[in-house]
Amino acid sequence: MKTTDIDTRIGKLSFTHDFANGYPTQETVEKLYDERDFQRACQAYLWALPMVSIGELEDIYTTAPGVTFGDWMLMETIPEVSRFTTPNTATPYMWTWLNLAKTGPVVIEVPAGQTAGMVDDLWQRPVTDLGLPGPDKGQGGKYLLLGPGQETPAGAEGYTVVRSPNFNGFIALRLLSPDPKERERLLQATRVYPFAKRTNPPANKVVRPDQRTNVDNAPRGMAYWEKLARWVNEEPVHERDRMMMAMLRTIGIEKGKPFNPDARQKKILTEAALVGEAMAKANDFDKRQMPLAHYADGVHWHFALCLDVSQEAEFYTQLDERAAWFYEACSTAKAMVTTTPGIGSIYLGSSKDKAGDWLDGANTYRLHVPPNPPVKQFWALSIYDVDTRTFIANGTQMVERNSRQTDLVKNADGSVDLYVGPKAPAGFEKNWIPSVPGKAWFCYFRLYAPTEAHFDRTWILPDFEKVK
Repeated sequence: MKTTDIDTRIGKLSFTHDFANGYPTQETVEKLYDERDFQRACQAYLWALPMVSIGELEDIYTTAPGVTFGDWMLMETIPEVSRFTTPNTATPYMWTWLNLAKTGPVVIEVPAGQTAGMVDDLWQRPVTDLGLPGPDKGQGGKYLLLGPGQETPAGAEGYTVVRSPNFNGFIALRLLSPDPKERERLLQATRVYPFAKRTNPPANKVVRPDQRTNVDNAPRGMAYWEKLARWVNEEPVHERDRMMMAMLRTIGIEKGKPFNPDARQKKILTEAALVGEAMAKANDFDKRQMPLAHYADGVHWHFALCLDVSQEAEFYTQLDERAAWFYEACSTAKAMVTTTPGIGSIYLGSSKDKAGDWLDGANTYRLHVPPNPPVKQFWALSIYDVDTRTFIANGTQMVERNSRQTDLVKNADGSVDLYVGPKAPAGFEKNWIPSVPGKAWFCYFRLYAPTEAHFDRTWILPDFEKVK
């Protein structure tokens, strides 16, 4: 039988008769199904990033020595906080993993004082803020956290009742006080336990992460799909995701069924994990069609967290915006996208210098921080590795510079020149962060409790400039 070939971006496609009047040949049918499933897997990679990446926190948590659900994990040192994507060093972190299917409703006790944090579900959507930006406003309080289908129990009077749309999730808190004794008080007074044990809650227990190298970023290769299949089976399907669940079926992931891909699917999924991550990198570091990312004209700084924390826009779910943030970072809270002066934090991100070139560990760069930075608390510059999206592994403890440092070298007008490069500029060793030749890096400039000068852009952070 006569066939007609057409050339496309996926190669030659053959049809009996011609394209309009014929059928695809069997070889073309197989090619089209493979391409369909590959395209679906690439998009599924981007869709699933919030869930799969934060799911790695559970692995970090549950493999710590002696840990049980409800224990607090404390992270203070650079190796400890480097278990997170894009952390900073200015204040300690404490967090715990949640599995409401196992524990039932959970009580969270937040003491009065300088703490700030959130409860996030498995999709990294905020369930509630805690501490200073939360309903307790830093005055302390008790929260009752419910999971899907869990009813408010008797005896819940006096609690702030909040509901998570997922069973799995986490609580994260920052201990903001600069006083070590006050931080220890806050740590010991912050409690989490099942509501069923409220009359005799278990003792507060604090653990540290182990020394393994994994981070809470998405695993590579087939491990990505194995983790996705696990979470799909553990969590309810939300209405917004039903179409994606239909696409997942064709690549071997289906709720209620084991993940057992055949050889064809494994080949497609392995390549899709690679191409999906490549798409995630482009989507993250060279943002397009994300108006919320815009910081100021004429600079390459952008808002790293450029989505509504609900992950919803008026007519669509913010697929690209959330994939950009959750490829490089973890967690969201309303306070992290503050529009109120003096409250919360702002995350400015950059991966390019003034000339528009990617930041390169072989070069030396200067960042001029103008006088009177718009913060009530402090600012911090943190440098991250593109591979792990956690602190740059430069062999030192110098991965961040912030305004809480008493030894920063300042200019006469109060401005500060910071340097990132392989060698310290003479006289600016305290203002320098070492980079690693052969490795790319990106950074955050955080504004804690930003003031009006940030919001009206009367203070603008200039770009990094390459220097000799």
